[in-house]
Amino acid sequence: MAGDNTKYVTDNPSLFSPYKMANFNLSHRVVLAPMTRCRALKGIPNEALVEYYRQRSTSGGFLITEGTMISPTSAGFPHVPGIYNIQQVEAWKKVVDAAHQQGAVIFCQLWHVGRASHQEYQPGGAAPISSTSKPISNRWKILMPDATYSPYPDPRPLATHEIPEVVEDYRLAAINAIKAGFDGIEIHGAHGYLLDQFMKDGINDRTDDFGGSLENRCKFLVKVVQAVAAAIGPDRVGVRISPAIDHLDAMDSDPLTLGLAVIQKLNKLQSEFGSKLSYLHVTQPRYTAYGQTESGNHGSEEQVAEWMTTWRRAYVGTFICSGGYTRELGLQAVAQGDADLVAYGRLFISNPDLVLRLKLNAPLNRYVRATFYTHDPVVGYTDYPCLEKGNEPRSRL
Repeated sequence: MAGDNTKYVTDNPSLFSPYKMANFNLSHRVVLAPMTRCRALKGIPNEALVEYYRQRSTSGGFLITEGTMISPTSAGFPHVPGIYNIQQVEAWKKVVDAAHQQGAVIFCQLWHVGRASHQEYQPGGAAPISSTSKPISNRWKILMPDATYSPYPDPRPLATHEIPEVVEDYRLAAINAIKAGFDGIEIHGAHGYLLDQFMKDGINDRTDDFGGSLENRCKFLVKVVQAVAAAIGPDRVGVRISPAIDHLDAMDSDPLTLGLAVIQKLNKLQSEFGSKLSYLHVTQPRYTAYGQTESGNHGSEEQVAEWMTTWRRAYVGTFICSGGYTRELGLQAVAQGDADLVAYGRLFISNPDLVLRLKLNAPLNRYVRATFYTHDPVVGYTDYPCLEKGNEPRSRL
């Protein structure tokens, strides 16, 4: 796979050609990216989620769920689902069954937001946990349960002895995901959330074994991957990183080297496991928050594209790219060997039949940003129209 440039020339892959990811046979390379949607009332997946994922499932397609809480301390949005108790596991089974009935492969994204939270989301009103005591700057605001936005509070840095407890939360969440029927899990190590807060030197100011050197800053992620892979098997584990994204102040002084360091460690782990992970998922900084494109000081789009190519060539295994990809950019990424699979987010929100539309080069529905994070089970969630039904919504709710 990765690193064998001749394979891409001889196989002539396309966005719509089959691909074997670990033990999963995919019929195309269009992936549903993980996206927070705030429809799981009180943290429990419901019929709205069943319908949402059913609509976006295709035979041989690959779906990654929205960020899913690994513990009561991990939330940073209202009404996001969890995977840490029996009620949540049982509720997820219906979602997984709906995807499987359509022939899809579905992974659960395991998520801890770290300092990107608020006391209102924390048990007992405690401070959010992080690698640091530094809060996210006022450039960013957190969405509160009453739909207002608030500044981020000061976090509490995790004590060294507490880190294994969080690693255990990831491990148990992965086991729960398999109990719910998921085909695997994705570890969310991107976008300024907990694991990214440890990796980025613009955030991590620790002086213990999890701070300072690049080796130390990657240690938390490595321990999570080891624990989860041991629990459910490496071939059921994907990892998402975003070295070049400054979302939520997630700045690093050398994104290229950080990405290569993570990849080197994942390659080494795969060698130790004697088996590849399912994939590495890397997000481009064509990322928006509050309607403005993020750029920070992480280089031009051309520079980041070069970094993505470098990371892709360095990683031994399936490589997924995401972040503002259009049909044309997705076709190009696969044809040129810059990615094996391409994950789409916002376009999949408004086009439940996105795979068909991309294949036909059909017009796309425009998404409505104002309904991204509302709690309505239908509006802006399952009511976008599809081509195959006379352009009428196919929500069953």
